[in-house]
Amino acid sequence: MTRAALPREAVLQAPPGRFTRWFGQGRVGFTSLSRDTLARRYALPTSRWVQVMGALVHYTEEGVPEGEPLVLIHGFGASLHTWEGLMPMLRQRYRVIRLDIPPFGLTGPLRDARGRVVTMDVDVYRSFIDSFLLAVGISRATLIGNSLGGLIAWDLAARRPALVDRLVLIDAAGFPMKLPIYIGLFRHAVVRWSAPWMLPEAIIRAATRDVYGDARRVPESTFRRYVDFFYAAGSRDAVGRMVPRLDFDALDTERLRGVQAPTLVLWGERDRWIPPAHAAAFAARLPVVSLHRYAGLGHVPMEEDPQRVAADLLPFLDGAREASVPSTQESSS
Repeated sequence: MTRAALPREAVLQAPPGRFTRWFGQGRVGFTSLSRDTLARRYALPTSRWVQVMGALVHYTEEGVPEGEPLVLIHGFGASLHTWEGLMPMLRQRYRVIRLDIPPFGLTGPLRDARGRVVTMDVDVYRSFIDSFLLAVGISRATLIGNSLGGLIAWDLAARRPALVDRLVLIDAAGFPMKLPIYIGLFRHAVVRWSAPWMLPEAIIRAATRDVYGDARRVPESTFRRYVDFFYAAGSRDAVGRMVPRLDFDALDTERLRGVQAPTLVLWGERDRWIPPAHAAAFAARLPVVSLHRYAGLGHVPMEEDPQRVAADLLPFLDGAREASVPSTQESSS
């Protein structure tokens, strides 16, 4: 059988020759990758799927079955794999649930009854995370969120305080800001129109380098994963729809003052996506909070240097219940 006669699915799985490298999933993104193909590449031994709002949501559940539940929520463009470096330490002590929020990772976009991509905004994410926690049987948990996942986490803590035991915000979104250049591109109509069928890999790689404090830390396998997930069927269309709805000016961050859960704020001082000054803005509003900054690390410190983050995260998780009075602590490392 000639290459031209191969079914499309087989071409996508074929070794990356010159055509694939420059015109398929590699350099330009003329084709999309099916969820089945991506699942074969990136599903984990602990992967599970659950129906939420009409979508099959990818998540994992690991660790101590009867342990305290931790729910890990990743950020824009990422996936549950961003927490992998922390998992060996977390799974020893806790019941750890991490998920791919739509439209990212193996979950992909939400779709309406007619199959159209649902535009994600804060209200849709509220409905989604509430529905997901109900679907997996979580009535109270510690929430750990990065970037957009941090916004989802603190918003939930403010809306439903009885559900949140402790809160960890890692370079979290929420305060007014200019969108990072690689996200802001999707506010341009030409990019939104062209991205579903043409998005050069170089842009995705540049965005991945940009979220690390030191781009030399990014392994090739991580580049490949971010690229593959952006080339997932429907993902680029979904991103183009959601970015114009990302309006942090409209969020009421004064609600942070009502968060009852002890909170740990972690921030990379080389964060190029969300201003490091926002770390202090969160700390100023949260009633019981500790703040740790990381010199040299970027927007995803838990992915870039998990050991360094764990040195602050684990003591907080182990000792947060001992905090009995409002306090604010800050340190740098």
